[in-house]
Amino acid sequence: MQRRHFLALTGAAIALPALPLRAATSPSDTIQTWYKLVLELVRHTATYSPPVAARAFGYLGLATYEALASGSGAHSFAGQINGMTALPVRPAGSYDEALILHAVMSEAVATFFGNTGPTGQRAMAAMRDKLGAKLHAGVAEDVAARSAAYGLAVAQHIEAYSKTDGGADVDNMGFPRDWPPPKGPEFWLPTSTIVQQQAPLLPAWGENRPFAMPVDAPCTAGTPPGYSEDPASEFYKQAMEVYDTSKTLTDEQKAIARFWSDDPMLSPTPPGHWISIALQIIHRDGTDALHAADALARVGMAENDAFIACWADKFHFNRIRPLTYIKRVIDKNWEALLITPPFPEYPSGHSTQSGAAAAVLTAVFGENFAFDDATHADDGIKPRHFADFNAAAAEAAMSRLYGGIHFRAANENGLRQGAEVGSFINALKTLA
Repeated sequence: MQRRHFLALTGAAIALPALPLRAATSPSDTIQTWYKLVLELVRHTATYSPPVAARAFGYLGLATYEALASGSGAHSFAGQINGMTALPVRPAGSYDEALILHAVMSEAVATFFGNTGPTGQRAMAAMRDKLGAKLHAGVAEDVAARSAAYGLAVAQHIEAYSKTDGGADVDNMGFPRDWPPPKGPEFWLPTSTIVQQQAPLLPAWGENRPFAMPVDAPCTAGTPPGYSEDPASEFYKQAMEVYDTSKTLTDEQKAIARFWSDDPMLSPTPPGHWISIALQIIHRDGTDALHAADALARVGMAENDAFIACWADKFHFNRIRPLTYIKRVIDKNWEALLITPPFPEYPSGHSTQSGAAAAVLTAVFGENFAFDDATHADDGIKPRHFADFNAAAAEAAMSRLYGGIHFRAANENGLRQGAEVGSFINALKTLA
């Protein structure tokens, strides 16, 4: 499962996971192999900012689950999530579940993760062809053809559904070509010298259609502390906390900040980190394909909805970043440990999506579910142990204060916002 190996299956010139493909590749193996490829595609594609990546994970998980649910008696998400109609019914006949999954994922990955370069395109094509040939071996031609046709039909239904959510087309990597900055000391200002980042990322993302969160009543983090430069104010105190913490960071706190940083092009992004956690557990515990697909669909949809809720609040409050405030009011020479992202501060996207993912994974795997997270092991970052998913989410949130990226209110309120988002995903019926 390590990134440092090249995936012999694809023969592609991109560092891909070497998941052991068993002699008779199971449906669960098929899911894991494709997902590990996807994490690498996200890592090597500049256009996959966290909200965009979360959307893609949501639709991939949905397509994967629906392909299996149709043959298992499990509930479909159709009729439960916003705007999705009933999926194609399986025609009569025998099917191979791994070939259905391979067909649906070949199509869905090409659609939702296809905005990658030539190397990524070659990796997808090689996965499609080589894994497809392996899965096809020993399967009757009519079963293989029927399975592939059905998987394709499911993927195309999900693709059509996705085109109406508001997030299908992202221009200029999500940065508006014209952005008149609002006037007022409390409002976000660019912190980067990159020309493209003089406008904030995806200002309309909060208007996208979510999966399970109510369309007309998105979950909110609530109102942040009022802007103030008065040393007695709550806002100033939270800024001083960021400043003082940055001056006394321990090695452990620095490690936490970097472990959860998950910067685009250097990692699978924050939503990909939680997908990675789910995959590690699925692989460790030998989770069957239907339960694996259910978990991955729920995490992906929760992250998507979390970013929609978070971005709605970000651009409603349009709050200044610690870097700008501290340089203006406290210390003009101050620098944060981590690079400040190019969009408003409140609430924290890391916190909101972590709170949502933790809520969903707790519902799937249970309370007090301990695990080790080795997402960045191949980058030389040691795995971390967590007593449960909420502990991991709380650490992810606090990491943003250590990194100088967010004030405390953005982290704590973001976690609560994410947990509320997760509750809507948890209310969906699938395997029960």
